[in-house]
Amino acid sequence: MTTTSAPDILGKALLDYHRGDIAASLTVHCTAADDEPLPAAYFFRPLLQMPELERLALDESRGRVLDLGAGAGCHSLELQSRGFEHVKAVDVSAGAVQVMTERGVRTAARHDLFAPLPPTELPYDTILLLMNGLGLTGTLEGLDKFLAHARTLLAPGGQILATSSDVRYLYEDEDGALLLNLNGPYYGEVAYTLSYQNRTGEPFPWLFVDAALLNDTAETAGYSAEFLSEDENDQYLVRLSPLN
Repeated sequence: MTTTSAPDILGKALLDYHRGDIAASLTVHCTAADDEPLPAAYFFRPLLQMPELERLALDESRGRVLDLGAGAGCHSLELQSRGFEHVKAVDVSAGAVQVMTERGVRTAARHDLFAPLPPTELPYDTILLLMNGLGLTGTLEGLDKFLAHARTLLAPGGQILATSSDVRYLYEDEDGALLLNLNGPYYGEVAYTLSYQNRTGEPFPWLFVDAALLNDTAETAGYSAEFLSEDENDQYLVRLSPLN
């Protein structure tokens, strides 16, 4: 059932799980794939349940950390447990921010990744975009916009640690040939909708960018791209560093 307002679907599921409903689970609707369940528990994973790419990103984090699209705060909490003093966790979901605060994230804020740095806030040494976090940029145009904006968030010598995936396999036929509309949008630009219980949220864009295209995009935006690791699902971890 679609509502006329924009309900906080993710936040409701995270709050329910946080308050004891361990079976709470969202349904993910995607324009490029079949519907899939997304258990709320996924956002509460301890370190040992995180994939290797995320653990490596945490190991590579340094200094003041800005965790964008932080969900229930699992990465921020892990960094705090390691002694990081300045970790800010950000999400657009009010429910997610409430959960993070209740779980002990010291600084949690509700806004999107394009929000300006407050005048009294120091820039960051590390920006985290995990759980296919580059997807938050939405489109290739949004990725360009974010890379320009990120310069205003980063301290000198700062870094972006981000994950994304190459999803061209979604467009392969039985013989492995790609079935792409070369006149259409980039194949990694998809739309998602989240459902929980009897409510459905608004569709939102999501970007999966292949490594070669990201490398070219980063170079054009004045960043170096260092690909730190890749898993068996064509997901990778990249370090983006401004060149000047």
